[in-house]
Amino acid sequence: MNIIGVVGLVLSLVLLIYLTMKGINIIIAALLSSVLVAVTGGLNLATALKEDYMSGFTDYFSSWFLVFLLGAIFGKVMQETKSAESIAQWIKHTFGTKRAVFAVVAAAAIMTYGGVSLFVVGFAVYPIAVSLFRAANLPHRFIPAALVFGSISFTMTAPGSPEIQNIIPTEYFGTTPTAGGFIGFLCAFFVMVAGGFWLGRLVSKAKEDGEFFMLPQEMASAKNESASAVEAGELQEKEQTEIKQLPAILISILPLALVIVLLNILGQFMNPTTALLIALAAGIAFASITMSKFLSDFWGSLAIGTQNALVALANTCAVVGFGSVAAQVSAFDNLVDSLVNMPGPPLLSLALGVTIVCGITGSASGGLGIALPILSPIYLSQGLDPGGMHRISALASGGIDSLPHNGYVVTTIRAICGESHKRAYKPIFILSVLVPLIAMFLAVILYSIF
Repeated sequence: MNIIGVVGLVLSLVLLIYLTMKGINIIIAALLSSVLVAVTGGLNLATALKEDYMSGFTDYFSSWFLVFLLGAIFGKVMQETKSAESIAQWIKHTFGTKRAVFAVVAAAAIMTYGGVSLFVVGFAVYPIAVSLFRAANLPHRFIPAALVFGSISFTMTAPGSPEIQNIIPTEYFGTTPTAGGFIGFLCAFFVMVAGGFWLGRLVSKAKEDGEFFMLPQEMASAKNESASAVEAGELQEKEQTEIKQLPAILISILPLALVIVLLNILGQFMNPTTALLIALAAGIAFASITMSKFLSDFWGSLAIGTQNALVALANTCAVVGFGSVAAQVSAFDNLVDSLVNMPGPPLLSLALGVTIVCGITGSASGGLGIALPILSPIYLSQGLDPGGMHRISALASGGIDSLPHNGYVVTTIRAICGESHKRAYKPIFILSVLVPLIAMFLAVILYSIF
C-alpha cells in the first residue's frame, strides 16, 4: 500500500474540512484539496485537474442540473408566496413555546419532505425558531441543530422523499423512491424519535446548567443586547401585523403534498428522476396559480431560484470533483477493495463504502454520485435485494457526510444562525452523524435478516 497516498488522502480531507470551517469558498477549498491529493497520490497534476476534477464536476452538473433548478425555483416560489412562513407560523401557534424545539424540527421536516430547498427552509424557519426559543428561554446555540435535524436526517433518507439523496439510488439499482418498504420507514421513524429525544435532553441539560436565550450578537456587548432586544420587539410586532396577510395553511401545504403524491405515483411507471421533475414543475405551477396574489414578481422568483440553484449545484459539483480526483489514487482503490472483501454481511460493506465516500466529499448527494457507480455493479452481481441496497445507500449518505465541512451545516451555523462551530456543532454531530449511523447499522441488520 502506498503510505504517502494514504496520508495524502487523509490530509486532503483534513484540509478540506479546515478551509471550509474557516469560511473559505468551497470551490477554492475543493480545488486546493484536489491538488494535495493528486500530488501525494502520484497523479499528473494537469490531468487530475483538467480531466478527473472537471469530469466529476461537469458529469454531476449535467445529471442533476434540472433537479436542482426546479427544486430551487419551487423553494423560492414557496418563500415568495409566504407559504413557507405560513406553515412555520401555523406550527408555532399550534405547538406553542412549551414545545419550541419540536415545533422548529417539525416546520423544517414538513417543508423538506415536501420538496422545498434546504436553504430556503433554513432561512424561512430561523426567524420563527428565534421567536420560539426566546419565549421559552432556550439556548440559541441549539437552533442550528434543530434546523439541521429537521432538514437532513429522517426526511432526506425516508422512503418516498423527493430529496435528491433518495432519487440518486434509483438510477443505479432500478428502484422507485419508495424502495426499502417497511424497514425504510422504521429506520426513518427511529431517527426521528431517537434524535428528537436526544435533542430534547441536550436542550434541557443546557438549561439546567444555567444557559439561557441570547443572540450571538448580544454576547458581544450590552449595547448590542439592548439594540437586539428592541429589534426583536419590532420584529415580533411586525410578525403579528403581517400574519393575517399570509395564505391559509391548507393552501400553503397543498403544493408540498402534490409534489410527494405525484413523485411516488409517477415513479412507479417512469424514471424516478423524470417523475421528480414533473412533480416539482406541477408544484411550482400549483403554488403560483393558487397563491398568485401573494406572488408579486413571478419571473423575478424564477430568476432568483435559478441563481440559487447554480450556486448550490456548483458547490456540490466542487466536492464531487474533489472526490473524483481522490478516486484516482491507489489509496482509494485499496480502501474500496478492503471494504468489498471485508468479512460480514455484504450490505455492511456497501453501507460503509457509501458513508465513507460521502464523508470524504462532505456531501450526501456528491458522495452517492461517486460511490454508487463503483459499488452498485459489484453488489447487484451478488443478487442482493435492490430495494434494501437503495435504502441502505440513502441512509449511509446521511451519516458522516455531516462533518464540519458539509456545505449545509456550514451555511446553517454561520450564514443563517450567526453561530460558530465551537458552540453549535456538537449537537449537530450527535443528531446528524451518530443517530443516522446507528439507523444505518440497524438497517443493515434488518435487511440482512429479512
